[in-house]
Amino acid sequence: MIIYSKSNDTNNAAIGKLETPIKMIIEHESDLLTKKGGICDALFNVEKSNRFGETIVSGNEFNIFKAADEGEAAEQDTVTEGYSKFIEHIQFMKEFVISAEMMEDANYGIAADAKHRAENFARAYYKTINKICESALINATAPFTSFAGTGISLSTGDGKPLFSSEHLWGVNTENSGTQSNYFWGDIFGKSANGTRVYSTDVFEESLYNLMGKIRGMKDENGDPLGYTADTIVIPGNNPKLESIVKKVCGSAGSLGNGYNDINLHYGNWNIVVLPSWNPSDMRIMVMSSEANKNLCGNMFFNRVPLTVTNWVDNHTGNYIWNGRCRFGIGFGNYKHILLAVDSENTVSGAESIN
Repeated sequence: MIIYSKSNDTNNAAIGKLETPIKMIIEHESDLLTKKGGICDALFNVEKSNRFGETIVSGNEFNIFKAADEGEAAEQDTVTEGYSKFIEHIQFMKEFVISAEMMEDANYGIAADAKHRAENFARAYYKTINKICESALINATAPFTSFAGTGISLSTGDGKPLFSSEHLWGVNTENSGTQSNYFWGDIFGKSANGTRVYSTDVFEESLYNLMGKIRGMKDENGDPLGYTADTIVIPGNNPKLESIVKKVCGSAGSLGNGYNDINLHYGNWNIVVLPSWNPSDMRIMVMSSEANKNLCGNMFFNRVPLTVTNWVDNHTGNYIWNGRCRFGIGFGNYKHILLAVDSENTVSGAESIN
């Protein structure tokens, strides 16, 4: 969505030739990009907001019903507020200028450079959203708790980075403890004769293990949440890793043996590639989209959509277009997603999966 504010100066004929066509180009480009979606739509819950920021509060669930003898009162139960996460909306802005000479020479429609600037303006808006969502996930491991240059917090409500082996459960309740959503181990292969060997059958078994970690994530009462992982997020710089993941998730038969076993992963996974994720090792994220939605995991709050205004600079005669938006990004929970690093050696801040 784009909010467009028309210039008050309607006397300049050159401006009149460009104003409506550029508005149409920006809005048309916005419609096309919206239909295509992106990383934000694939991995984040997109919500509207009309406040300064949004607070996400965790709490324990009611415990199970207890048997009661005839005439006895029911056992009283309460919901206790746990940790909370405040996500503040941040302002982002950009401008572009069409010179007076360009407007004067645009006698046969829109000058080529002006058209390209208008198209790229809308592209830059959506690129900003997806780039920041991508960067927030990539950098959400210890010791990073904020995204440099934006003020975006990368911690969850318990104060830990999104990916940590020391996440808390049972905050402000009688029972509490820690759990991990950051793991290391033989995810893609093992060493043979001193050489690291990567194979689809090893990853296939590892994926079952990672699914179990998501399913066994504890709620605030210490009970398993039971969510099913269905999304794999992979880096954009490792063709070997991408090939292994796609073979395991896209093959009807089990890989690495000659028994024609069925592949239980087939058809159960969505694969999302983060183009700017360029780790030096083999690592992936595994997420439950249902848990992401229900637990308010990866959150994107749209406070003010792209708002475009334009005016004429009286000193230069140049035509100025300004775009402004406000949105908030953050992690309301950690129990919906995990990060797994293929490594034979201990990874700082992570827990061994083997």
